[in-house]
Amino acid sequence: MKRTERIDRVELMRTFIRIVEAGSLSAAARQLETTQATISRRLQSLEEMLGAKLLLRSTHAMKLTDDGERCYQHARQVVDSWLALEDALQLTDEQPVGTLRVRAPHAFGQQQLLMPLVGFLARYPQLSVEWMLHDRAVDFISDNVDCAIRVGAEVDPATVSVLLAEVPRCIVASPQVVARYPQVTTPEQLSALPWIAISTFYQHEVVLHHPTLGQTESVSIAARLSTDSLYVAKNAALANVGAAVVSSWTVEEELANGTLVELLPEWQTTPLPVHLVYPWARYYPTRLRKFLDLMREVMPQIAGMRQPEQNG
Repeated sequence: MKRTERIDRVELMRTFIRIVEAGSLSAAARQLETTQATISRRLQSLEEMLGAKLLLRSTHAMKLTDDGERCYQHARQVVDSWLALEDALQLTDEQPVGTLRVRAPHAFGQQQLLMPLVGFLARYPQLSVEWMLHDRAVDFISDNVDCAIRVGAEVDPATVSVLLAEVPRCIVASPQVVARYPQVTTPEQLSALPWIAISTFYQHEVVLHHPTLGQTESVSIAARLSTDSLYVAKNAALANVGAAVVSSWTVEEELANGTLVELLPEWQTTPLPVHLVYPWARYYPTRLRKFLDLMREVMPQIAGMRQPEQNG
């Protein structure tokens, strides 16, 4: 019976942590896939067990009491220690279990990373992965995500951010668009073209670098279409809307068959860094550590990726 009580206590603390980090009982219930009534009962049980009021709730707000703040800090340490103990006792061969929740950009997550993910699942049969695709910035607490793959995003200093690879980019347009304008031989001439802007990376200007000459040029552009989707930008370029800067891996086939052409290949846009990002914690479960190992191993080898420059 004592063992059952201990397990219950850990679960109560896990629930309390989720309530605090999610911001409400209803949000905690959604993330834990249970009912708000169950979450409320667990909170009440923990308060009765500790003999202290942990949360003050009104219709529109929730606030930790002083005891609740102390409980939250201790609960985090206890749960982290419990997870470490479970890993040490149950997983001597480092076989991860449980569910890993990952966020990745749409284009990357649908195509480039799918086969490495399939191999990861085959290697660890006791592990499940929630593979969620979204291009916006991740909020680890409210989104209930373990880690995120971010392409080209600024690094949040409050998180752990591991640089995995870089994504080279190129300027492309359809032959029909190119034919309507004077031949582009200098960066300045790009301004005359209609443009498709990928709003998360560039909107009003494109910065180009010539590695041989050591020159950098900033080119003003006027976007006919602005989108946050790499695939929309590529398909719009194919539909003769205008020129676009895209990740090189997305247009390899189109450049090979001539449906798109590369403009000023000697001038390069800055490659996009690829990071694996996760919140800081005292303890990281085996499933997250194994996924990080996988990403470090495969990311630079994926078609269209390259090793990051040492000081970049």
